[in-house]
Amino acid sequence: MSNTIQETTASFQQSYPDGPFPALIVNADQNLDLAGTVDWVKSEKERLFEALSDSGTVLFRGFPLSSPEDFDAFIAAFGESGFTYKESLSNAVRVNLTERVFTANEAPPEVGIYLHHEMAQTPLFPSKLYFFCEIAADEGGETPVCRSDVLLDRMKELEPDFVQACRDKLVKYSLVMPSVDDPESGQGRGWQSTLGVNTRAEAEARLEKLNYSWKWLEDGSLRTTTPALPAIREAENGREAFFNQLIAAFLGWADISHTGVHKIAFGDGSPMPADVMQRVCDMAEDLIVDLPWQAGDVALVDNYQVMHGRRSFVGKRRVLAALIS
Repeated sequence: MSNTIQETTASFQQSYPDGPFPALIVNADQNLDLAGTVDWVKSEKERLFEALSDSGTVLFRGFPLSSPEDFDAFIAAFGESGFTYKESLSNAVRVNLTERVFTANEAPPEVGIYLHHEMAQTPLFPSKLYFFCEIAADEGGETPVCRSDVLLDRMKELEPDFVQACRDKLVKYSLVMPSVDDPESGQGRGWQSTLGVNTRAEAEARLEKLNYSWKWLEDGSLRTTTPALPAIREAENGREAFFNQLIAAFLGWADISHTGVHKIAFGDGSPMPADVMQRVCDMAEDLIVDLPWQAGDVALVDNYQVMHGRRSFVGKRRVLAALIS
């Protein structure tokens, strides 16, 4: 790296044998412009991907990025294929700003978003995530991140039977998609938008192709249940991680137990043990690093290794996101 762009340390990082989490790269050159930043990324991208593999998250600070278009150019410099919000099965309401850049989540400031791997509750998920802080909140609004490989190691020690059940049985998720987008909810994307369809017949055809089961509810919403999906995944660096949406679903998804369907269950339909799930949530909470956003920051996250969420906040906060296939 150049003399003015250095990997450094800060008090908010955790320390692991493979280095600090997250990795922190800071630019001190006040004369660096966007074109120079793009050139730097192109020349250093292999080393940056190595840092990502080691740490799971790389935080870039001090670079001349101030708009969605700047963020888009920064991402494009890495030369990877995008994964658009429109084609995803994300259950969050978002707004596209460029073809690849969109708002991270339109949920109100008081709504926190629990730890999850992006779209791990679906068969279609990205490998990497980019987040960009355009406006930092007056208070709160951090993005919590947690290494799921480290979490899984703890679970193997403390909850080995649960880990084996997740490995052997897989997991299923049940979710109610509203009839129209509900931006007041962290999981409020309507079924038409989620599935990319206009009619019930088209929705059913898409769900059948995805091997989902479903039921139409009286208010026009749609309850869906996924096929059995893995809860443990090997990352590209060979580490195993607790790759799923179980924590977010257990803590944050609307309770639909009155319908007789568990929002999370093992692949054979048996319910998740709530006491074990709570202990797993507590373990994950102990491993969290809160990314303390400053305007212009970019975080590159390995979606296979690292869970993320959102803290509630006060004031205006605008964090943008992009996905990589």
